[in-house]
Amino acid sequence: MGADNQTWVREFILLGLSRDWDTQVSLFVLFVVMYLVTVLGNFLIVLLIRLDSRLHTPMYFFLTNLSLVDVSYATCIVPQMLVHFLAEQKVIPYVSCAAQLFFSLGLGGIEFVLLVVMAYDRYVAVCDPLRYSVIMHGGLCAWLAITSWVSGSVNSLVHTAITFQLPMCSNKLIDHISCEILAVVRLACVDTSSNEIAIMVSSIVLLMSPFLLVLLSYIKIITAILKIRSTEGRKKAFHTCASHLSVVVLCYGMAIVTYIQPHSGRSVLQEKLISLFYAILTPMLNPMIYSVRNKEVKGAWQKLLGQLSGLMSKLAT
Repeated sequence: MGADNQTWVREFILLGLSRDWDTQVSLFVLFVVMYLVTVLGNFLIVLLIRLDSRLHTPMYFFLTNLSLVDVSYATCIVPQMLVHFLAEQKVIPYVSCAAQLFFSLGLGGIEFVLLVVMAYDRYVAVCDPLRYSVIMHGGLCAWLAITSWVSGSVNSLVHTAITFQLPMCSNKLIDHISCEILAVVRLACVDTSSNEIAIMVSSIVLLMSPFLLVLLSYIKIITAILKIRSTEGRKKAFHTCASHLSVVVLCYGMAIVTYIQPHSGRSVLQEKLISLFYAILTPMLNPMIYSVRNKEVKGAWQKLLGQLSGLMSKLAT
């Protein structure tokens, strides 16, 4: 019966943020700008790391992965949302909805694991600096990055499969900005307790466990920093972690609020805004945080801009 019922739904309708035309046009302009800034910012971070040999370190290798995840996450959500702002029928095909759920959930999981990996990198840099290059060798960095991508993808594949096996009957209206897992599960015309338990378990494994590992890493990092006698030494050690810590607070904060309590008392609008924050604002802010709060990145920008200015001067003469 479940399989038969699924064939009744060939497409879904995303209700989005607003039905008012003027509001939708305004949101379209706003999100186009934010999306372009997101793509440009993350692309420039990746390009800068590739061009400046001083940034060919494990920390920036993982930052490259994080930027790729951020721009990919935004791309699997925002373009479809922009099209729907200007469309009368906000329809998304069944297969496209499943694909969007798979990629968004997978990329979100990859990011959480990457943040743990980056926390471990900062822990080694601060707590065992003399052996940093020995511990964080190229093979380990590649293995950690691959583990992040595989674990997030496998988790997403499992959830996408069990979610879209649910009988949807004639339910087509998804009251969300995208095919978000909780919003899709709510469409099922059967008991979804097992799915919600699976979401909770996944949240603990790929969200709370990594968060606790990050927290443990920073407890040890802060303890090591406080043991440094010189003020300049403590300040330098703190600055090596400040950017990553800011991104951790931004990413984990929103995700925990969104997924840990599926039956919380939040309104649908609040859920949409939280997801929107995570889908577009976080990927846009991450490259800004690393550019503003990181001396090495700022130095690389200054060097690159200086080279471009010199090249323009030569061309002008």
